[in-house]
Amino acid sequence: MTIRPLPRPPTRPLPRPRTLAPATRTRVAVATAGLLVAIGAPAAYATLGESAPARTALTAQARGKAYVETRLFFGTERPDGGPAVTDEQFMAFVDQKVTPGFPAGLTVQNGRGQWRDASGTIERERSYELILLYPAAEARLHDPRIEEVREAYRKAYGQESVARLDEPTRADF
Repeated sequence: MTIRPLPRPPTRPLPRPRTLAPATRTRVAVATAGLLVAIGAPAAYATLGESAPARTALTAQARGKAYVETRLFFGTERPDGGPAVTDEQFMAFVDQKVTPGFPAGLTVQNGRGQWRDASGTIERERSYELILLYPAAEARLHDPRIEEVREAYRKAYGQESVARLDEPTRADF
């Protein structure tokens, strides 16, 4: 028995793919990006509200209520070359300026940090991280208090800035 190869069909060149003009490609890209933002934005904003993110709601381990965690970062070196802020000075500041607005509690952690100052110099310094937790429903009430704390420290110790970080979270006490 002889095996013969099957005949090949005649080959034809493939049709050349159509390309879009650069302006059309740009419009398509912008429209696609806009569609993705429109679809994703409601989901992103929903996680910032009082309800838990969908993935958290599905787990049996989800606990607590909607809270906001605010972290403030206080440097201790003075730009004018004066003496660094001491532990005693910082804790007195917390007692006088922070505790009255947040009597339910707070956390202070020691740290080391660096940042680039207004002149472009990278400053390395001892620092403090202040952590505040408060119900998400009270965020608008606490925002001006937090800004007062930042401004009071900045003025009292000649700082260029006090960094602030806000994150939605869940807390159970």
